[in-house]
Amino acid sequence: MVAASTACQSGWLESLFAELKIRLDSVVQFNMDNKSAICLANNPIAHGRTKHIGTKYHYLRDQVRKGRISLAYCKSEEQEADILTKALRGEKFYKFREKLGVVNCLN
Repeated sequence: MVAASTACQSGWLESLFAELKIRLDSVVQFNMDNKSAICLANNPIAHGRTKHIGTKYHYLRDQVRKGRISLAYCKSEEQEADILTKALRGEKFYKFREKLGVVNCLN
């Protein structure tokens, strides 16, 4: 469901860029740590266990089918977004901070 919400936000950003006359030629890539969610979004076949999924989820599947969004597997330990949402240990925090290009200006 988070990926579906992110897909909606991605669509909103695309329309904002279009209004600002900024052209985006690349596909938005989501790094996810849930292989099942990736398979469900990539596979258009409806299963009995997925019939409860709402319209938002189908929006994600539609965006993947149209080629606007690609989903890639990323191990939980390598999720750089964790720096924004979780309390991390020092070494992991510094590693992700460096990957994001944030530098310490106080030294």
